[in-house]
Amino acid sequence: MKILQIISSLGEGGAEKLLLDSIPLYIQQGIDMDLLVLNGDEYPFLQELKKKGVHIYSLSKGPMKKIYNPMHIFKIIPYLRRYDIAHVHLFPELYWVALAKILSNSSIKLLHTEHNVTNRRRKDFLLKRIDKYIYKKYDLIISITDEVNNNLKKHLNINDNNKFYVINNGINISQFIQKIESHNIERTNKILIQISRFKSQKDQDTVIKALQYLPEYVKLYLVGDGERRNECEILSKQLNLSHRVKFLGIRTDVAELLKSADITLLSSYYEGLSLSSLECMASGKPFIASDVPGLRDIVQDAGILFPQGDEKKLAQCINDLLKDKNYYNEVSSKCIERAKQYDINKMIDKYVEIYNRIGFI
Repeated sequence: MKILQIISSLGEGGAEKLLLDSIPLYIQQGIDMDLLVLNGDEYPFLQELKKKGVHIYSLSKGPMKKIYNPMHIFKIIPYLRRYDIAHVHLFPELYWVALAKILSNSSIKLLHTEHNVTNRRRKDFLLKRIDKYIYKKYDLIISITDEVNNNLKKHLNINDNNKFYVINNGINISQFIQKIESHNIERTNKILIQISRFKSQKDQDTVIKALQYLPEYVKLYLVGDGERRNECEILSKQLNLSHRVKFLGIRTDVAELLKSADITLLSSYYEGLSLSSLECMASGKPFIASDVPGLRDIVQDAGILFPQGDEKKLAQCINDLLKDKNYYNEVSSKCIERAKQYDINKMIDKYVEIYNRIGFI
């Protein structure tokens, strides 16, 4: 069984991090697996995967807008003839791979993992109909949560349980799990951390604004990069908070950063199944997230939810944790137990079972 994972790039994000963590584990299980990226720029995730000995094919380099060039369809075709399964993760490769199979008349099986509860295509009249055509070309569609699965089937108006499956994403728990240490509430610097791309889906703005209602000794680390980073840097300056907000860019030492923080956060408008939220909960630190689809089910009764966009309520949640050692430790403990349910090895076992059960070998 030869499998080719296909994704836009290994820049940053949940799907990208999932491949970084999972491909070496599949190979350890004896799965013959390679990776194809539309953009092969030397991002940290890609460099890390190369160090682990994974064979990576690249179709282009340079500005990310190149990934939307339809010529990628023809570049993909030769690869389809060399593998049994193409496992596709995001857009636009969702389209390019399906069209490449149609044009090549390849016998390769196509599998797609749906990572988000929604996207902009679903609101566009034309793209909604193109979506229906494209998804039908895939042999199997796996959603990362029940909510993602239900939304996708509603969007496509398809209710075929033999084609749609749910497999929760997972994290390498052993990298993040640690013993909960007694929280020190003395007024030394306290570190908040959010790990997410700077794009319209994310809402770093609310976390930055929340600092206005928190003591001076509370600092914020924002990990990630993207088109909205400059906007957030400008916002922190406008609010005279630049000295309290650090923009750390893309990092591969996330586990160590989380262990150095006091409280972990994710402010977002929606999610699929956020790997960074699971990593945060596994770190032994309390996790606070916006009360939105994709986060609500994971965080409820473990971490703390706040109304999306409400910086004052977020600040109150942070203050409550910093002022009460017992509450802080209680939330931390519940977060760890919730994260243990999403071990990456459970995810890999389910994917391997699916490959074999539906006769992809």
